Amino acid sequence: MEQQSKIAVSGASGLIGRALTRSLRADGHEVVRLVRHEPKAPDEARWDPKEQYVDTAALVGCRAVVNLAGAGVGDHRWTQEYKREIRDSRVLGTAALADAVVSLDEPPEVFLCGSAIGYYGDTGERAVEEEAGPGDGFLPDVCVEWEAAASAAEEAGVRTAFARTGLVVAREGGAWGRLFPLFRAGLGGRMGDGRQFWSFIALHDEVAALRHVLDTDTLTGPVNLTAPTPVTNREVTAAMGRVLHRPTPFPVPAAALKLALGEFSSDVLSSQRVLPTRLLESGFRFAFPHVDEAIAAALAG
Repeated sequence: MEQQSKIAVSGASGLIGRALTRSLRADGHEVVRLVRHEPKAPDEARWDPKEQYVDTAALVGCRAVVNLAGAGVGDHRWTQEYKREIRDSRVLGTAALADAVVSLDEPPEVFLCGSAIGYYGDTGERAVEEEAGPGDGFLPDVCVEWEAAASAAEEAGVRTAFARTGLVVAREGGAWGRLFPLFRAGLGGRMGDGRQFWSFIALHDEVAALRHVLDTDTLTGPVNLTAPTPVTNREVTAAMGRVLHRPTPFPVPAAALKLALGEFSSDVLSSQRVLPTRLLESGFRFAFPHVDEAIAAALAG
């Protein structure tokens, strides 16, 4: 958004939310952070996804609402209770914000919702674009419900887009945040047979892409936020070794991953070859389109 604007962000304490908030504020935008605790700073406003509560007064005058909230997918073993937390934190939160958006006398111009390439399930070696249907399994089902929860905003005519994000390459969080210490210690290696595709995106490009979606009036519906060059886990392993100058001698067998991660291991071992077709067609250009560049940028950041 070229002119200075007021933008509300949920999930502002997460990896992507922190980076987006920094970027917006650096350009002079006013950011309202939606928090689940009692506000402790002037830029905070309270919301409670489970109770379907949003302080709508804080949204007055916003040109955009960005919803990035959701329990971490890889943070805990997938017990039935935690799977419910993964789903509810996304679906209930999105529905609450969509309802809040449409209740305003002057709704924001755009409602940008987080989503994930988990929508597509295991695609094997098949490359998928935004038109592809959902896959089978827990995460695809969650993503379908997550995006459907924004229907109130869509039906009210608010431009609504879904940022289907891939694996974010960053030192300080997400899947890659766990990989860096292992590879630095010389303990990194491929997972399973290493043939599964990982659709990654540098944190810098993730933030730039989110802002591009906010600024591009023609972008509605799903938008894949992944680099244009998805690579296999074997190629990721080699790239990490090259950039960090470390050996990568320790493959992690599928059985060990299942023992350590439980049901989540099936998603670590699944293949998702996702292309950012709509981003590219709308004029977005990646700063770090290749995995070596993305890894180096994360280390330099």
